[in-house]
Amino acid sequence: MLPQVEAARELARKVATCADEIDRRRQLPSELAYELADRGFFRLLVPKSFGGVELDHPTFVEIVRIFAEVDASTAWCINQNNVFATDAARMQRGAARQIWGDPRAVVTNGPPVPGSVAVKSEGGYRLSGQWNFSSGSNIATWLAARTPVKGPGDEGPGSVQPVFLVPREQATILDLWHVNGLRGTASFSFKLEDVFVPDSMAYLESTPPHEPGPLYVIPKIPLFATGFATIAVALARTSLDDAIALAAKKTPRDTGALLKDQATAHQAIGEAEATLRSADSYLRQAASELWRGACTNGRVSMEERVQVRMASTHAIRQSTKVVRAAYDLFGSDAIFTGNPIQRRFQDVNVITQHLQGRLANFETAGRYFLGLDPGRVL
Repeated sequence: MLPQVEAARELARKVATCADEIDRRRQLPSELAYELADRGFFRLLVPKSFGGVELDHPTFVEIVRIFAEVDASTAWCINQNNVFATDAARMQRGAARQIWGDPRAVVTNGPPVPGSVAVKSEGGYRLSGQWNFSSGSNIATWLAARTPVKGPGDEGPGSVQPVFLVPREQATILDLWHVNGLRGTASFSFKLEDVFVPDSMAYLESTPPHEPGPLYVIPKIPLFATGFATIAVALARTSLDDAIALAAKKTPRDTGALLKDQATAHQAIGEAEATLRSADSYLRQAASELWRGACTNGRVSMEERVQVRMASTHAIRQSTKVVRAAYDLFGSDAIFTGNPIQRRFQDVNVITQHLQGRLANFETAGRYFLGLDPGRVL
């Protein structure tokens, strides 16, 4: 077992003891976040040349799964902030050294609100606008703002959208994260008002990686997708396991028989197991083929990207069905906040609303299999 996996199992036990606190406070406690950072769990995918672990992708996904089994919000932050950190291989080397020279560095990002813009100026850009859904905002040291650029005298922003790196202290953090699922991710918003960003702290996501290794030839979106889908699968697995354990001791009202002796429970659990195992297997297969392509060919094919897109969306959607089946088996016990199935139910339904879980992803796959242009395979 790799030391990172062993350490993840150890830390996951600690996360499990404070999962309620994470949910209640809507962020990771500082003490826990610092321990995760100090033990390298926010630089798992950072190139070794910048002090990172540069972990292989299959092991990274296993670590995400370990944390997701005890708390989805913690796993979400680990996936989100680590996958974004692969951009260390695309940004200017000086910027990467400056950011990850801090042992506790965490970079968070989010999509811009319409109207956000960067104006080209001497030696850099001036940024103004707002960016939402920046997971891990409370522990971030830097913020990444992807923004269209407007040149001097231009009537409107152009189509080029560089990523701009801004120290967290230069932004105003907006607490708009009032939700019922994945509450502990601290996916706050941030606002910039005429903040200067030097040219050295800007880059294009399409820039070819300057670091060797298969990890950096995989676009970020497939990496995000496999991680978030793995979180959904882990939520489903723990929910179903809890429902199976419950069936051995719960007698639903007015039935006179244990849940495990009722035909409806037999069918529900059997169908849920088949649904979950098949979705998980497909996800693992697609992720494995993506990694194998990166290792063998030094690139990933459109087929591999489409398969990951389809497998990830399918896993998220099917996992939600499994969690719902487990939720139903719990009966009225499921509605109370003290029951872990309630939080998992909320968490997995938030994942379905994310870009990686939207049903339109199947349209992209369908176009590809029909021999049509799939469009942008996000």
